[in-house]
Amino acid sequence: MHGTLDGFPPDLSQLAQAEWWGAMRDLSERYGFHEPLGRGHAGLFVEQGDTLLVSFETVPGIRALSPTHTPQGFDMLPRAGWSSLVVLATADTWFRDPRVYAFFDQLTDDGFFDDFERVIFYGAGPCGYAAGAFSVAAPGARVLLLQPQATLDPRITDWDDRFVEQRRRDFAGRYGFAPDMIDGAMATHVLFDPRERLDAMHAALFARPGVTRHRLPFMGGALQAELAALDLMGPLLEAVADDRLDTATMARLWRARRDHLPYLRRLLARLDADGRTGLTQMLCGQVTARMHAPRFQRRLAQIDGDGEAETLRARGAGAA
Repeated sequence: MHGTLDGFPPDLSQLAQAEWWGAMRDLSERYGFHEPLGRGHAGLFVEQGDTLLVSFETVPGIRALSPTHTPQGFDMLPRAGWSSLVVLATADTWFRDPRVYAFFDQLTDDGFFDDFERVIFYGAGPCGYAAGAFSVAAPGARVLLLQPQATLDPRITDWDDRFVEQRRRDFAGRYGFAPDMIDGAMATHVLFDPRERLDAMHAALFARPGVTRHRLPFMGGALQAELAALDLMGPLLEAVADDRLDTATMARLWRARRDHLPYLRRLLARLDADGRTGLTQMLCGQVTARMHAPRFQRRLAQIDGDGEAETLRARGAGAA
């Protein structure tokens, strides 16, 4: 295995897309290998430690979410000393490509995964589907999925109308139905917002032995971005690798949301929609006591003002 890699992750944020591809190829060839998988996919391996993170990622996702425009897998190189296999797509393809299937077939035949003490598969959304589906290639792997789809086969999930144009892809063939493919995993963790109805319905299809479903209400439909903003991706992956992402650990990590304004705004909107004025007042009071939050300050002042007006009206009625 390679020793500590200097300068990881490199800052590729100033590169045009063609230059970015070249830099990614050069890095993986220098420290591992680069495997083109047709025009839409590639495998990028950087070798370091005896724990391997297999992350499924897209180019637009990387360039939108990472300040350095580098894959999530590369972030764990300096943080934890892991090796990284990034399976990369140019767009949301759900990795339904025979060349990707052949790539994992070859890795299995070569005993690639056997060289590592621990293997973790990770992905979010369409990439979460792929992480679950291809984890079957490494029995005993740990799996972390953020709001994954189980399949887009309309015979099973015709209720999901978000990706209708993708139904022409073959989800019935090899590496097809993701919940079936995780049966050989050591443990699988599915994170989702139960208030995102379609995400919750997909998460329900993963309910089976060995799977822990973690409910993260009011985190919305961009869970990976929200968790990255909270600096929770590294701790989550490490907890999965160490087999300690239980309910108590998740609760401790999840406390970070108390200072996350997007989460707090969604919670405020729901309380207002439900007419829970007392709880809204408590929430606004707690938030404004901890941070500068003008929206919560204004809402608290409005509630307090309404309460004072109601008191004055009551007193006037009593005097009359």
